[in-house]
Amino acid sequence: MITILLADDQPLVRAGLRALLDSEDDLTVIGEATDGREAVRMAAELHPDVALMDIRMPGLDGLEATRRLVGSATRVVVVTTFDLDEYIYEALRAGASGFLVKDAEPAELRHAVRVAARGDALLSPGVTRRLIAEFAARPGAPPSTDRLAPLTGREREVLARVAEGLTNDQIAARLRMSPATVKTHVNRVMAKLALHDRAQLVVIGYETGLVRPGWV
Repeated sequence: MITILLADDQPLVRAGLRALLDSEDDLTVIGEATDGREAVRMAAELHPDVALMDIRMPGLDGLEATRRLVGSATRVVVVTTFDLDEYIYEALRAGASGFLVKDAEPAELRHAVRVAARGDALLSPGVTRRLIAEFAARPGAPPSTDRLAPLTGREREVLARVAEGLTNDQIAARLRMSPATVKTHVNRVMAKLALHDRAQLVVIGYETGLVRPGWV
């Protein structure tokens, strides 16, 4: 059973999400928070598998709440009405495992919860790697590969393919190795870079310049 925490300041939104999720045999909502601070507290008490997190909430917003949950067992899927590049990018940098807009189809929402619960990353169809790449490419500090220093050459290859959005099976076919070996490399990269899921690997791939906008 996948346990879920809802964090949204609108009661009707929480009620709708609960109805959609509790109707599934493998999903159950175990708590509802009205702001980010309450979401962090409830996550520490209830240890949900997944938190569905609104961005704009009074007091502590969803982005900061997501940052505070990084490193815990709870995966965060950001659910918001704001389909804007900067929110997408900042949510992923904060540690979110996925990003969905509130007009997503019910099946898409349930799929996102399941994907996040098993440790994978998910972006809604309208939120693509192109948007992340464009935002990462805006003027700022020049890319640096220093953070990738702990990685072997093969691990960098795997990271680049993850940043391109390929699955383990696709990476295995591309690099001519088994999916199990790809998974081992992915886990080693996350451990060495102190990351907790594939969404953050995508961000690191672009921020370090390992993958550049327009390559995908």
